[in-house]
Amino acid sequence: MIAPPTPDLPFSQSCENNQAPILAVLKQAFADRRHVLEIGSGTGQHGVYFAPRLTHLVWQTSDLAENHAGIRAWLAAYPAPNLRPPLLLDLARSRWPDAAFDAVFSANTAHIVAWPLVERLFALVGNDLPPGGLLALYGPFNYGGRFTSDSNRAFDAWLRARDPASGIRHYEDMVALADGNGLALVHDHAMPANNRLLVFRRTGSQAAVE
Repeated sequence: MIAPPTPDLPFSQSCENNQAPILAVLKQAFADRRHVLEIGSGTGQHGVYFAPRLTHLVWQTSDLAENHAGIRAWLAAYPAPNLRPPLLLDLARSRWPDAAFDAVFSANTAHIVAWPLVERLFALVGNDLPPGGLLALYGPFNYGGRFTSDSNRAFDAWLRARDPASGIRHYEDMVALADGNGLALVHDHAMPANNRLLVFRRTGSQAAVE
């Protein structure tokens, strides 16, 4: 865990809580990756934790403009040679960044943004990742139309009270959305606190489903 260097730095306790189990999966999933785009870097905590522990790849942060100052502050406090300052990426209007990525990581975005933005995320990834490229998506999901825990049910109610367009998504909808955008599910990892880490691979001549 990495503590905030100053009290006024943006901080997410959930980021701190889930970093180690996510890293354990990414070490395997991204073992042959070289350039990862993180969509929705938030505070920047994930970037400063993962980059120095995945030194074989470049970790590119991105988010809405209003989050860039906080991300840059974290990157300044915990610099790493393979960690890049944030790109502007707004799922509502941004195009794919002008760079070649072979993997995308996104944590706790699908249940926060509205469903049309989830659709746009998959459309961008499906269109712009090369064949064989990976998408690792972390967060809570429903299975068979049901919550996997009482805590997820309460969390979903809190999300929808805050923003009716948000909410925990259905696993089956995510898989169908991926399939419609040229992405195939290759792993569904169970994670602590009733979360999952879904790994999709861009289909094509280079893809090899595990």
